[in-house]
Amino acid sequence: MSRIPKSAFKFLKFLKKNNNRDWMQENKKEYLSNEKSLKQFYSAIESNLNRADEISKLKVFRINRDLRFSKDKTPYNVHRSASFSRAGVHRRGGYYLRLEPGNSMMAGGFFSPESADLLRIRKEFEMDASAIREILNEKEFKKAFRGFNQEYAVKTAPRNFDKEDPNIDLIKLKSYFVVHHFTDDEVFSENFEENLTNHFLLLRPYFDYMSEILTTDLNGISLI
Repeated sequence: MSRIPKSAFKFLKFLKKNNNRDWMQENKKEYLSNEKSLKQFYSAIESNLNRADEISKLKVFRINRDLRFSKDKTPYNVHRSASFSRAGVHRRGGYYLRLEPGNSMMAGGFFSPESADLLRIRKEFEMDASAIREILNEKEFKKAFRGFNQEYAVKTAPRNFDKEDPNIDLIKLKSYFVVHHFTDDEVFSENFEENLTNHFLLLRPYFDYMSEILTTDLNGISLI
């Protein structure tokens, strides 16, 4: 089993207190050493996912922050993250991992889908939300995720949707993703690779269902 080294979090904690280029340059050797270990872990997760899914791309996000539109000019992220993209137009959804002292998490689903996809999802839930509710209420899924993230939603109802619709709680969302947080002890444990993989794989029924929605019209006719 591949493991997350405690030194990676130790480095991030010091970086948070010394978020400047001079400090990073002085500690670049340690940074690169930790990055090597983290990339080995990401690769292990990718291999695990490929046993039950098909991953087209592992993306490791840069530690350098994009400062162009931010008031916060600190140059570095104080977390490390990676995403795993599913292969093919018929496979929708994506896996995400964020490693940060005291705030590590995995997530998956559809964050800010493009307008056509968002409308298609909403129309599906307006027509019949029984299938998605069954997925969300499945025992292990509900225990791990406790429903969609509610942070991104319109206040009442999207345009041309009835605010009294019985499924408005789903329709008003602007993103459809779930999150699970891990403690630092869980991240450093010898079974974290297995634990994380299992949480990712809980998403497969959801991904399969949403992939069907997003590759068909409301009559169920394939669009691909």
